[in-house]
Amino acid sequence: MAKKYNTLIMGASYGSLLATKLAMAGHDVALVCTTNTAGLINSEGTIVRFPVRGLDEAIVITSGELPGSIKALEPDHVDVGEYDLVVLAMQEPQYSSSTDVRELTARVAAAKVPCMAIMNMPPLAYMKRLPGVDAASVESCYKEAGIWADFEPGLVTLASPDPQAFRPVDAGKNTLQVSLPTNFKVARFESDAHTDMLRTLEADIMAIRHSHDGGEIELPVKLKVHDSLYVPLAKWSMLMTGNFRCIQRSGMVAICDAVHQDPAQSLSIYEWTASVCVALGADPADLVPFDKYAKAAKGLSQPSSAAKALARGVTAIERVDKLIQLIASQKGMSSPVVDEIVNDVQWYLDNNKAAALSKAG
Repeated sequence: MAKKYNTLIMGASYGSLLATKLAMAGHDVALVCTTNTAGLINSEGTIVRFPVRGLDEAIVITSGELPGSIKALEPDHVDVGEYDLVVLAMQEPQYSSSTDVRELTARVAAAKVPCMAIMNMPPLAYMKRLPGVDAASVESCYKEAGIWADFEPGLVTLASPDPQAFRPVDAGKNTLQVSLPTNFKVARFESDAHTDMLRTLEADIMAIRHSHDGGEIELPVKLKVHDSLYVPLAKWSMLMTGNFRCIQRSGMVAICDAVHQDPAQSLSIYEWTASVCVALGADPADLVPFDKYAKAAKGLSQPSSAAKALARGVTAIERVDKLIQLIASQKGMSSPVVDEIVNDVQWYLDNNKAAALSKAG
């Protein structure tokens, strides 16, 4: 390992997946989370269950056994200057959800630390890196666009959060189950030096081997660095075709059902969204073919996290659906089916906000 990096990850749920791979590669990680979760992680460590092809049971990785360290911090206890890299692993509305997280986000921006988002919603600063995009016109998609105003675009990159994972209901908040063990596909930073850091992390994670049954095996979920700014946007077609189509006014459905109940319509939505990415400047080779996604979606037997959140009554989610719709309109493109998806999401949000106001009153 050429150099040991110190990484801060804002978000201990999904973030613990990347944290585990970094610590397996010998790097140190701090996870930002709530007081209770921080106490649990610091006393018992993190636990991530990886499915491995050919094995009947998941491989369980606990942080206390790794060459790198994983600790947990509350937002107020973070010294941003200690870190080489900040990973943004929370959902977009969470960055403005509390005073301590807002203040930490502002300190990260002010410190000019390179930031890699593993969010479905690209940070607004990343959208400013895409040539020809009118970032101001999509500010309404963000819960609070001003949160991102002080981030320097060249210091923000995006990794497509393709790996799927969840907290098992029978385990503590320090446990994560990987359900779709794909890779984080990250775009380069503007700076060669910061990109070289990503490539070092990529190589170190690639070199990991885990001892099992007297031999050594590779564990899934890698970090893949790409020169193209558009590779992480490959997730957009998947989100529009599966995650957001789970959200139906008659009730939420599983991702596999949303994709496979009407394969022809799914293909149409997927390819239309891909064409928006190409209109932005993506090479078709940057994107994922529909057949590959449709096959993977067969294993996604739960509604998306956005669908579950809306069903619980939340009043803000990551509005990638609306972002895609507005970006498309900048290119003179539209889709009645996508408009309907966006309207369905807004219908739930409006109802949830009305219910929250009624309860508060």
